[in-house]
Amino acid sequence: MRASLFTAARPGGRIDRPDAGAGAIGLPQQLGFDEIGTPLFDATFVVVDLETTGGSANESAITEIGAVKVRGGETVGEFQTLVNPGVGIPPTITLLTGITNAMVLPAPRISTVLPAFLEFVGDAVLVAHNARFDVGFLKANAARLDLPWPRPMVVDTLALARRVVTRDEAPNHKLGTLAALFRTEVTPDHRALTDARATVDVLHGLFARMSSLGLTHVEDLATASDPVPPARRRKATLADDLPTCPGVYLFLGPRQEVLYVGTATNLRRRVRSYFTAAEKRARIGEMVDLATAVKPIPCATALEAAVRELRAIAEHDPRYNRRSKAPGRRPWVRLTAEAYPRLSVARSAPQVDGGAAIGPFPSRASAALAVEAMVAATGLRTCTGSLPRIPKPQANACILLELGRCSAPCVHPDTDYGDRVLRAEQVLGGNADAVVQTMTATISRLSAQERFEEAAVRRDQLLAYLRIAARAERLDPLRRARQILAARRADGGGWEILLVRYGRFAGTAVSPPGRSPMPVVDSLRETGAQVQPGQTRAGAASDEETALLADWLERPGTRLIETDLDGADGPGWSLPVRGAGRHLDRLSPRP
Repeated sequence: MRASLFTAARPGGRIDRPDAGAGAIGLPQQLGFDEIGTPLFDATFVVVDLETTGGSANESAITEIGAVKVRGGETVGEFQTLVNPGVGIPPTITLLTGITNAMVLPAPRISTVLPAFLEFVGDAVLVAHNARFDVGFLKANAARLDLPWPRPMVVDTLALARRVVTRDEAPNHKLGTLAALFRTEVTPDHRALTDARATVDVLHGLFARMSSLGLTHVEDLATASDPVPPARRRKATLADDLPTCPGVYLFLGPRQEVLYVGTATNLRRRVRSYFTAAEKRARIGEMVDLATAVKPIPCATALEAAVRELRAIAEHDPRYNRRSKAPGRRPWVRLTAEAYPRLSVARSAPQVDGGAAIGPFPSRASAALAVEAMVAATGLRTCTGSLPRIPKPQANACILLELGRCSAPCVHPDTDYGDRVLRAEQVLGGNADAVVQTMTATISRLSAQERFEEAAVRRDQLLAYLRIAARAERLDPLRRARQILAARRADGGGWEILLVRYGRFAGTAVSPPGRSPMPVVDSLRETGAQVQPGQTRAGAASDEETALLADWLERPGTRLIETDLDGADGPGWSLPVRGAGRHLDRLSPRP
């Protein structure tokens, strides 16, 4: 019967090796249980019960330890011994347990018993009824003996029973009551081994009930007593067929629409977490309740997974994802093409030959802040009307002329306006010196006048410009590069190889440890995705994707294998000496 209880908890269609992602080259690996999740029928449990001289772990002592080791529903070992507590046993305890002072006098001390018991436990899951009591005594004694506590996973059958056994079935959740409910083979009698054997049968009965709630793995037990709707727990089977490699997962709705896109280093483990109390976001809980399937996209590396997540969010626009939506519609700031150009916030990236521009900005509000900083440094007009080269006789200037904030080309031909436009083109191109000098002088003046709120506004305007300008000067060299091949040591040995073309992820592969990576490099170069240069200033990939690649390339330990920058416009892979990044590091240091 015990084996059948565990069979009920067996998930279907297990996948025991990681699936290879696109471009992956390597050797199969044996993953540990902590990586793939341990089905209940595969786990080893040690069910323990203690008898003591009292209820306090700091003031009382252990008189008996009994434990049963089970795996797959079958008993594989037992541990039982009386323990000499070194103190007298109170009569009330003797009356309860039947253990007398004479019985424990020849027994070994806890200093001898505890190391043997911990060796018996090994790496098994430790189980007890009211585990706080039993584990508390074990940990307290280990501390007194200077024994390292192995920190096993602990399962409390009392907490599990409170989750799945209702008051209609049992008046309480004491071990004796549960033993009667589950018809255990032995009856608890306050002796350690007998009570441990009864707890084993109770544990099996609880597992049988929990399988109908979707609790089929050891990792589920950590949150089994938490308040998770049963319908949500049952959906945990959606993760059973998922691979254990890095990748992207798509939660699908009733009409196979994409509800949510995420990324994980271990697809099965991450998706399973959505069906436990570990997931506390109400909005995501709503999404999980709607989901009917999970589609995995296995990847060779975590970097590939992160890139494919961005692309999937941009493609499907899932209703439950909050970030990275519609990256192609983020605002840019550019010069208008007219007699007296001005700075304009555009809804999309301008063409490559469309003149000076900077972006993309995270929002229109941040773009507007940056425009204020650039206008202050260049003196460009801010009115939105189109002005003729020669002012109309009936034209009137606005109040900005009286405030000294505009040269008013609407009423006075501005022979110096071309110089203003030239400064603006330089600022849009990343030369931040003029903006920084103008804005810092204004901030200092306002601060000296104790106009701190106005100074804070100017600071925000300056930072809005510097952040995007620094980002552009960091990513533009990658957008111009025809090809970059780089490598870094993989966590499991070997090399992780990356191919970037025009700032876009073109492929990745993993070279096995102990072998030359060059055949993998050559293969990736030939099979990587072909990428054409971007037709707009945004490049061939989203800003987020190029930034992910830049982060990977800039990490310590990365080695460049090949770069193809020849013939590309610009200075190559470098940062400008007078660029925005230098000022941003000084004015807004990174944590």
